[in-house]
Amino acid sequence: MRYTTYLFDFDYTLADSSKGIVTCFQNVLHQYGYTEVSDEEIKRTIGKTLDDSFALLTSISDPTQIEEFKKAYGLEANQHMTINTRFFPESVEVLTRLKDQDAKLGIISTKYRFRILDFLKETFPSDFFDIIIGGEDVSAHKPSPEGLLKAIEQLGVSVQDVLYIGDSTVDAETAQAASVDFAGVLRGMTTREELESYPHAKIMTNLNGLLDNRASFR
Repeated sequence: MRYTTYLFDFDYTLADSSKGIVTCFQNVLHQYGYTEVSDEEIKRTIGKTLDDSFALLTSISDPTQIEEFKKAYGLEANQHMTINTRFFPESVEVLTRLKDQDAKLGIISTKYRFRILDFLKETFPSDFFDIIIGGEDVSAHKPSPEGLLKAIEQLGVSVQDVLYIGDSTVDAETAQAASVDFAGVLRGMTTREELESYPHAKIMTNLNGLLDNRASFR
């Protein structure tokens, strides 16, 4: 049985925005005197909320200071994020082929929706995705299933017909919490072994795996 609905994480799943993310974090961290944080450490926070990422990178938990970091990050992101984000080579073709097969498509991400839309507008018409839920659209971020379940409800589909595709253990936990099938893609910083430790329909080297032997998912 084929899935009718494909919901995607964004960063390290559909697109690589790591250059923009690293640039923004490093600019903010250097502004506040944190000069020893490596690019790899920053990349390992991709997919987490800004609150959690700054807390991990600075060991600061004070909400007022974290909020100051976030405001500074937002200013940096306005300059550096979209121009430093690129689709992975197969993403556009895979999405287009799924759409041509009448699949419903959506994005569930901790990234702000307006930034995702700003990036997508250069490639897809505004109605290409059936739903996009960003960090500003939920009260609890992944691995809470809130965003995923909100998308399923608004699309009017059954959880049995949904596949959630992501690159991280947070994505795998999110799918598990929503009782939705999960497909892992090895584009980010998470290993195959880490993803395979969670319930999954498939672990793929890239998104082309969604088009290969689709019946084998079940």
